[in-house]
Amino acid sequence: MRATFKKCLVLILLVGLLLALFHAWSPGTGSAVDIRPRQGGLLKKLIEEKTRDTIGDYHDIAYNIKEDVAGNVAQNTCMCLADKESFHLPFSNLLFPSVRAHKFDEAFLASHPDPEGVKHLRAKEYSRFQKRSYTPADVLIVAEANSPLQYPTQGVEVRPLKTIIIPGLGLKEEKGSNHRVYLTATLGVFDVAATVDEVSVEGDGEKHMMLSSSHLPALNRQLQFVTYTNTVFHPKTADTVHFATDGHQSFFTVKVGHGTIPTLYNTGYEKEYNISALVTIATKTFLRYDKLKELIDSIRKYYPTVTIVIADDNEHPQPVTGPHIDHYIMPFGKGWFAGRNLAVSQVTTKYVLWVDDDFFFTTNTKLEQMVDILEKTTLDLVAGSVREATGYTATFRHTISVEEGGEEGDCLHIRKGYHHVIEGFPNCVVADAVINFFMGRTDKVQQVGFNPRLARQAHLEFFIDGLGSLHIGSCSDIIVNHASKIQLPWTKTESQKTYDKFRYSPSSNDHNIHQEVFYFKNRFKCETSK
Repeated sequence: MRATFKKCLVLILLVGLLLALFHAWSPGTGSAVDIRPRQGGLLKKLIEEKTRDTIGDYHDIAYNIKEDVAGNVAQNTCMCLADKESFHLPFSNLLFPSVRAHKFDEAFLASHPDPEGVKHLRAKEYSRFQKRSYTPADVLIVAEANSPLQYPTQGVEVRPLKTIIIPGLGLKEEKGSNHRVYLTATLGVFDVAATVDEVSVEGDGEKHMMLSSSHLPALNRQLQFVTYTNTVFHPKTADTVHFATDGHQSFFTVKVGHGTIPTLYNTGYEKEYNISALVTIATKTFLRYDKLKELIDSIRKYYPTVTIVIADDNEHPQPVTGPHIDHYIMPFGKGWFAGRNLAVSQVTTKYVLWVDDDFFFTTNTKLEQMVDILEKTTLDLVAGSVREATGYTATFRHTISVEEGGEEGDCLHIRKGYHHVIEGFPNCVVADAVINFFMGRTDKVQQVGFNPRLARQAHLEFFIDGLGSLHIGSCSDIIVNHASKIQLPWTKTESQKTYDKFRYSPSSNDHNIHQEVFYFKNRFKCETSK
């Protein structure tokens, strides 16, 4: 009887494990969209606030709220809520993964000696950030219908302290005895590149200009020569121009800023991808010179002339020599992300491939395929998969979103899955966070950078910092192998024990740094993950 019971129990566990694996490998995010009806009163208030400045004076006209659409409008009152646990069985979290929630504000402020002071400082820093990043081009401007004024709604740009002719200005009103328009700017002055008879121009060389004429075609011809000169230097901002006539007014923005300087790489005229000229391999090592040697040997088997950049923060560094190897020594124990910053900062090729020092290349580690994807798409970074010693291949694909939350901070939401498959590359998908084996455009990876305060355990933090600037893909058919981590405790060397102590031992200081990074640096109040 007992033997039968044991067999049944083992069978149940195996079935549960298979179902869990099936669920984990199934495509898509698996996330459900909450379209349940919300409170009608709150939705009505929200819609009125969102439309108050755009629909005009039509408040006496009744309307019905479409709750399944209105409920998805951003309310700027985000909350991080965990799923309530209804039952607990073996493997239940694998079979039915639930949303977990973590409150950065509570965790960080609870242990801080001056919680009110740090809240005030965070609010002050955020205000400064908003002032630095804000431009008038961010303001919503709606051109009213049937206005006689013709003007550009977007696309007008001027270099700092330079002059342009404003395109598209015109007046389309009915005939009258006199026609008059006004122009007003804040960061520049107006003038005319040519004069037209029968047109009066007042305020040339000033922030306020008036043009008038009894002959409408002449006035419109004169408007074709109106110039704008930026007078307040700023490398990137915008001026809001007020364009009006008697009884009508409009606004449009003139973007002020230097053009983006391109970063181009001369990789020659090869018909096929010259990987040595296109890609540099970067890694960081700590107390694992044996693994590092295996990595280098495997790379040289397939890519003998690709440059390898190594960041090393060992206390007693050993020489790592060989052709096309750059070995950089760091202060002892400087850390994971500091090493990444150092290694990536020394890359001069168009692409950088990041690998851990305990990976090794095989015939499935095809860098040419990663380059091909980056060359043919708008992706900034593409990841592969990592095959463990057990035979399991991990892809680690996540989506990240940030929901506005008001004065207390925003909500960070992380979910397993991806957005969509990449056309032309059926084994590749678009995601927001990927596994620790990726190739990226060097300038974009350097632009995001790695927070050097995160010394021992960090990964998602880089992709959170890159949200909004990095376009990321993941391919399941580009594989690097991972050295086995399975080892009996009594067979470990002193070096391996020391590594485990640094890598896996819990540290309250490291934990506090992570809490501070999310709460203060990124201004999150909480996180949910699934």
